[in-house]
Amino acid sequence: MKTKAVFYHAGCPVCVAAEQNVAQALDPARYAVEIVHLGQEQSRLAEAERAGVKSVPALVLNGQPYHINFGADLAALK
Repeated sequence: MKTKAVFYHAGCPVCVAAEQNVAQALDPARYAVEIVHLGQEQSRLAEAERAGVKSVPALVLNGQPYHINFGADLAALK
């Protein structure tokens, strides 16, 4: 069974670079990666907050948020 990974971002250059370098580097045989663009899917902001995401880009893996770089604070996306 694959491990679910959710990559949250806002579409900024920092986020796009992180998506290309981090989310795409995960082994697709081991991880089911979902990409969530919070600028386009604002309805999922609360979900990201519940997962512990404070800023984007962030990868949530096994329920643990990993903040990759600082592109935007989640509050700025509301």
